[in-house]
Amino acid sequence: MNDPLTRLPGQPHIARRDGVLCVENVALDALARAHGTPLFVYSKQWMLDALAAYQRGFEGRNALICYAMKANSSLGVLRVFAEAGCGFDIVSGGELGRVLAVGADPAKVIFSGVGKTRAEMKQALAAGIGCFNVESEAELEVLNEVALAAGQRARISIRINPNVDPKTHPYISTGLKGNKFGVAHDRTVAAYQHAARLPGLDVVGIDCHIGSQITEASPYLDAMDKILDLVEAIEATGIRLHHIDFGGGLGIDYNGDTPPAADALWKQLLARIDARGFGDRQLMIEPGRSLVGNAGVCVSEVLYTKPGDDKNFCIIDAAMNDLPRPAMYQAFQQIVPLQPRMGTAALYDVVGPICESGDWIGRDRALDVQAGDLVAVLSAGAYCMSMASNYNTRGRAAEVLVNGGQATLIRRRETLDDQLRSEQLAG
Repeated sequence: MNDPLTRLPGQPHIARRDGVLCVENVALDALARAHGTPLFVYSKQWMLDALAAYQRGFEGRNALICYAMKANSSLGVLRVFAEAGCGFDIVSGGELGRVLAVGADPAKVIFSGVGKTRAEMKQALAAGIGCFNVESEAELEVLNEVALAAGQRARISIRINPNVDPKTHPYISTGLKGNKFGVAHDRTVAAYQHAARLPGLDVVGIDCHIGSQITEASPYLDAMDKILDLVEAIEATGIRLHHIDFGGGLGIDYNGDTPPAADALWKQLLARIDARGFGDRQLMIEPGRSLVGNAGVCVSEVLYTKPGDDKNFCIIDAAMNDLPRPAMYQAFQQIVPLQPRMGTAALYDVVGPICESGDWIGRDRALDVQAGDLVAVLSAGAYCMSMASNYNTRGRAAEVLVNGGQATLIRRRETLDDQLRSEQLAG
């Protein structure tokens, strides 16, 4: 298509073409007619461009980019990153199963999470994953037992809690001493010495992840200094660390947010790593939201507009089971009509059909809409479908992956039969 485009701010692969909202070269209203609503639509090129910024940042380095798949674990999305050479950061046995289902290399898998079960450890060892990010001293003991019973040695790094404020929402902060994640900074050296004595473990690295939706470089720099100090202290005891894992957490633009570009951020971080004398180590990172967040939109139909004395409501067919971030984090996501009207906008609270007052998608949004119109909730590629539920016995939405002018259904809409299949009546 050669029609003039109107780009949406912060959304290089989402634009209006002759007034119609498109993802890459595919009109969203056509996809809604074909697949119904709510509907998630993702831009493959946006994902690859986001990944390319990290790849530029690490050019010439011994580095492994592991996609943090909790952000979006749909198989069609995982295949994009597997084909691009990424590893994967997993937090459950189920996520490992998804990685293997798309043919990814298990040796590029990092297993994070505070509550790994013995069964999950055994599954990961059998698959041959690259490394366990151990999050407590108790986990060291259990993993050692599981590895010895399997006749293997588990490759490990220990996740450190550096007590650094990521300046983000408290629910997605993970590097403060009041958070559940990682081993306390002042217990790190002793934990490594203990791990090195356990016969079922092979100590290979160190790990740190301080939070999500981080929009400043300073928390990363603060955490890096603390981690490199620990590397020096650990290696002074005779334990060699082959890799340094700095986690992920880089934010995206939801509403005028200005996180540093991935390549610019890593230019700063690598300069500090080199200055400290660790430029020869393998580096690992685990980006999630920054690779998929702005790649996705959720298309929804306006069911009703409901005027009120204090509030006007725009009721759409997407709900908190599809888009949980506003209810969980009071998060902001832009909401735009697919085909704007030429009338006067009114202020609406955009809400879903679920029987909860917390079922809202946006507060006080200026919209000119009527029943039957379609709207797009932007920045819906991360922590939407992966957190979706069947609350109110609602089926999970369909998903489409767009590549240029081609649109592929990567998840069909969930039916009631799908939901009931695993249930049975008692007696």
